[in-house]
Amino acid sequence: MLLTIFLAIVFCMAITVLLIAAVTMIQNEKMMSSAPKEALALLKPRPDEPFRGARKMGAVLMAMSIIIILGVGAAAIWDGLRCGYTFGQFFLRFVLIFTIYKIYDMTFFDGYILCRSGFFQFYYPEVAPVYDGRKYGYNIKSQLLKLLVIFPAASALAAWICTLVK
Repeated sequence: MLLTIFLAIVFCMAITVLLIAAVTMIQNEKMMSSAPKEALALLKPRPDEPFRGARKMGAVLMAMSIIIILGVGAAAIWDGLRCGYTFGQFFLRFVLIFTIYKIYDMTFFDGYILCRSGFFQFYYPEVAPVYDGRKYGYNIKSQLLKLLVIFPAASALAAWICTLVK
């Protein structure tokens, strides 16, 4: 259980680095596909880098984040196989990692970064009117769908595959 909590924290940290690299260094509107349509319509292309080498540094950070995320999955699976986890144990591990991440995403990214801190608006001031006055992020329905349906289903599928491997 302790390893599962640790892996969830590492997963959240890697996603945070991914977000920071995309927003502050790469600054490509293609990376903002999960933003609301109103914000996407207002985004202006950023042809200039924020500083020399920013996009390369951002790409390296994103690659490192993706490797860490894959490493979290590999560690969760390897440890479960090593310890002889059952379907239920694998499912619980995966659903806990996803749930902790989604709660972090909903509270920190949507609630704080997007609506209270002005972080995104600092780098993309043209979208400020879309987020002004919001107490919470823009996609609560899709967030809850992921939390309550998609992530448990993905966890069950992954747990089933892992038990087939044993």
